[in-house]
Amino acid sequence: MLDWDVLSKTELENMAEAGQQVINCYRVLTKSSDNIVGEILKGQGTFFEMEHYPPGDIFDPESNSQYYYHAHRAGEHGHFHTFIRSDGIPDTISPIPDQSHQDFMDERDDDITHLIAISMDAKGFPINLFTTNRWVTAENWYTAEDVISVIDKFEIDLVPPSWPVNIWMTNLICLYKPVIIQLILERDRTIKAWQEKHPDQDVFEDRDLEVTSQISISVEDHLSKVEEYLAKKTA
Repeated sequence: MLDWDVLSKTELENMAEAGQQVINCYRVLTKSSDNIVGEILKGQGTFFEMEHYPPGDIFDPESNSQYYYHAHRAGEHGHFHTFIRSDGIPDTISPIPDQSHQDFMDERDDDITHLIAISMDAKGFPINLFTTNRWVTAENWYTAEDVISVIDKFEIDLVPPSWPVNIWMTNLICLYKPVIIQLILERDRTIKAWQEKHPDQDVFEDRDLEVTSQISISVEDHLSKVEEYLAKKTA
């Protein structure tokens, strides 16, 4: 999916630095037998499917970034959903005009957009990145190009609910930014193809279309690839 040769030295340097931050979060958490998922669920009592963890989500008002963790899919412990809220989106871009109006749009004064979902295994490590249809996260739909333009705005610069989790998530998105871009572009291609095959359905509310793109990941393998290509650029 990813054309490594087109990445600049600066992009690779940023990814390598972010990858080291991710690995460092694992190192620190492992010292106390903790992990990313355990940090999110710590003190939350019984873990229920579909409930948001932590309650009320995590929101950084400075960057207008948001995330939560929940579970409802087979093959994973659960997953994070990440967002940029409307105050973090430039006034020059808007949700697409030809999407159907839904009740959730009247429930808040916010054109929130979903960036990427991160699947986690039972040991607290990421195993998959994926994008979703609009109904899954009750978002407003922006074009792929507009969503891509705000990826760099995602940052959780907070202590609660866990400083290492917030550092990990911010840097994981940076480490995988080129992959996330490709997934978001594929998301829109999937939506277009689905609409063409089901012209009588509202594609954004069609419950038969949930995941619009996905890829399995390994942080260690990806970081090794980043460092390999960075060495080529530096040589």
